[in-house]
Amino acid sequence: MFKRKKSKLPRFHTLIGAQTRIDGDVEIAGGGLHLDGRINGNVKAEPDSTATIVISEQGCIEGSVSVPTVVLNGLVKGDIEVGTRVELGPKARVLGNVNYVTIQTAVGAQINGKLIHRQPAPATDSAKNGATTQKPAAGTAPRAP
Repeated sequence: MFKRKKSKLPRFHTLIGAQTRIDGDVEIAGGGLHLDGRINGNVKAEPDSTATIVISEQGCIEGSVSVPTVVLNGLVKGDIEVGTRVELGPKARVLGNVNYVTIQTAVGAQINGKLIHRQPAPATDSAKNGATTQKPAAGTAPRAP
């Protein structure tokens, strides 16, 4: 009778707890990362992956973040570069620039830097290579536009 709503958040492969501190860069291979602790280093994922990082109110990153999707409720001291979407919660704080395609910002979020909008990444090369152009037949003049 009652249907359960499907969660829009991805499954997380990694959880960094509130009492955990990582000194060094972190690379997300896929899936997601939920951060309640602290990372002193850069966080990145492959641009064409579906990786997501969720930074809770207690979470903090001191370094740049380059992940396709970012949900921020904590603090990032560095630039953020997202491939698809960034969501800033009411307690989000960014001390750096935000490069985004799509952004959602709650009342109360703070950004001390520039918001830089980018166009979505173009379709894959295989889609481009699949397009063909027609050349005029030999001995015929091209038509005027």
